[in-house]
Amino acid sequence: MKRFARGLALATLALLASAGALAQGSSCPDSVQDLPPEALYGRWEARFDGLPAVAVVQLARHPEYAGVRGTIARPAATGRPAAVSQLAGDIGDDGTLAIDESLDGRSISGVWVGAMAPGGCGREFRGTWRDATDESTHPFVLTKKEGSGK
Repeated sequence: MKRFARGLALATLALLASAGALAQGSSCPDSVQDLPPEALYGRWEARFDGLPAVAVVQLARHPEYAGVRGTIARPAATGRPAAVSQLAGDIGDDGTLAIDESLDGRSISGVWVGAMAPGGCGREFRGTWRDATDESTHPFVLTKKEGSGK
C-alpha cells in the first residue's frame, strides 16, 4: 500500500510539473500585437549580416506615445568609427516592429523593419535595416539579453 501511495504521489507531482510547463509555455504571445510595449524595454543585441561586431541596443518607454525610445551603440568596424545613434519606434498595425534611427537626433539615418521570430516569445526580431545614407539594406537579428526587463 505504501508503494502504491508513493507511486501515486510521484505521478501526481509529474502531472503537476508538466501542467506548469504547459501553462508557462502558453504565456508566450501568439503574435506581436499581443506583446505589451514593456516587453520591448531593456537591453538587446543587434547583429547585422556582413558585420562581425555586435551592437548594443537599449530601449525604454517613449515619453510621448505607446512605443520605445533608446540608443544603439555600434562598435568601430572596418571603414566605420564607433557610433551611438538615437532610436524611436513601435509595433505597427501590420504587426511589424518599426524603428527610426538618427545619428544627429534630427534626421533619420536608418530604418528598421522587423517581425517577431516564431517561438521567440518577443525576445527576438528579424528584419531589414535600411541605411539612409546610401539606401543599402542589411538583414538584422535583434535579441533580448537575459535578465533585461520582461
